[in-house]
Parts: sequence; structure tokens; C-alpha cells
Amino acid sequence: MTRRLTATLFYSIDGIAPDPYKFQRDSFDAGLAQFIDESIEHVDDTILGRTSYTEWADYWPIVTDGPDARFAAFINHTRKHIASRHLTQDDLNWENSTLITGDLVEYVRALKETEGRDIAVQGSLSVVRQLVDAGLIDTLTLIIHPAIAGKGRGLFQGALPTRLKLHDVQTTELGNILITYSVVDATKPGNTFRSEE
Repeated sequence: MTRRLTATLFYSIDGIAPDPYKFQRDSFDAGLAQFIDESIEHVDDTILGRTSYTEWADYWPIVTDGPDARFAAFINHTRKHIASRHLTQDDLNWENSTLITGDLVEYVRALKETEGRDIAVQGSLSVVRQLVDAGLIDTLTLIIHPAIAGKGRGLFQGALPTRLKLHDVQTTELGNILITYSVVDATKPGNTFRSEE
């Protein structure tokens, strides 16, 4: 049975996906923490891009207690697959990290056919875009913070038009909106749409 591939992205209400830590601190509440904890319960493998890997590899290995301890234990010990054209395997000194070699889409397609529980893309906007376009992501969760970024990279700027099916909506005490969609395979005929000229 094909493994489920999930992706979670943090972004602002104006559709920008900047560094979430710039506006996440004052809106991270118990409801959001619970959602994240539940989302990793069935994950055996994660996929990270280069930027996420380098930032996380410096931070998470030293977290041992406090509110982030559960996620730290998860991300430190889970299998991590790193998508990068610049890093080498020798650069990956975070435990259980493997460089994705060859084509990202084909690597992930093969990974989905291996034994195991869910696979999760953590952050890594460009990786999410490629895998959505390839029809490989099964569920996409957008965590919308109550903040306006003002400038930055658009969430899906340049992505293929793709249909989504609403699966779940939650809100948290501090105003976060957690929207989970099932992703309709954009590679199948009839599942993309044209914008009006």
C-alpha cells in the first residue's frame, strides 16, 4: 500500500510564507502545539529542503526540555531526507539524515512505495511546490497566523493550478487557522483548471 505524504506550511493571512519565527512567537498557543504533536504521531520519515535542514540542524539537536521537547525528540530521531543541489552527504551531520540523490520527484515516488507509516514534508516551500505539481502530496495543511507579512515569497507563486478538497478546519485561541486539504492529483487529466484571461 502506498504511504501517505503530508505537507504542513506556516504562512501569513496575505499569502506569504516568510520565516515563520518572525511572526509565530506571539501566536503559538496550546491548540497549535497539540495539532503539531498529533500530526507527527504517525510519521516515520520527513523531507526537508536545504534551508530548513541547515536551520533545523543547528537548533533542534540542542533542545531537550520545555514546550518544544516533544517535537525535538521526534525530528532528531526520525529519518530525514534532504533535498539539496548544494549539500553533500558529508555535510549532513544531523543523525538519521540522508541526501536525496537524483530526481526529487522520482526519489519521493519510490519512497512512498516502501514500508512504513506517513512521510511528512516539513516546511521547505520549493519542495512542497514540486511535489504538489507532481501529484505526490496527499494532504496539505496550511497554518495561517494572524499576521500580515507585507512582503516575501508567495505561497504557491509559479505552481501549477491544482484542485484541493477541504478536509478539516480548526481555529486556536490566539487566532491561528489550521486548514487541511486533500490534494487532487494535478497530473491527471481534468484535475487542473485554467484561470480566466
